[in-house]
Amino acid sequence: MTPRHPNVVTAFAFGLLFGIGLVISGMTDPARIRAFLDVTGDWNPSLALVMIGAIATAAPFFAYARRRDGDGGGSQDARRIDAKLVVGATVFGIGWGLTGVCPGPAFVNIVAAPQPVVLLLVAMGGGLVLSRWIDARR
Repeated sequence: MTPRHPNVVTAFAFGLLFGIGLVISGMTDPARIRAFLDVTGDWNPSLALVMIGAIATAAPFFAYARRRDGDGGGSQDARRIDAKLVVGATVFGIGWGLTGVCPGPAFVNIVAAPQPVVLLLVAMGGGLVLSRWIDARR
């Protein structure tokens, strides 16, 4: 079954909704993210509560899509855990821990703090290009 792609307006609307949710929940504040990741210090569980709320909200829609499409939500390759996934997740986690910013909040923060966020987005883009270059050489 071929995947269905939302139109640009729908994608923009959901992206805007996601960004507003990040701002309302305070998840665009790198200090709050670092406080969540600092489990041995002054730990702040608010990110976990936001994640639980997001999962609870999205789960029924994913279940509906799984029943509708009948493919279990993706190809076998997309569900396989391999070295590439583990290394990528580790690098992402290190970057997230060092900066307190992940891609969603980075795009939201580009309005509030453009200089450091632009550098982060350029570095993320460079990592994506490097990853594709490594894949192409294999």
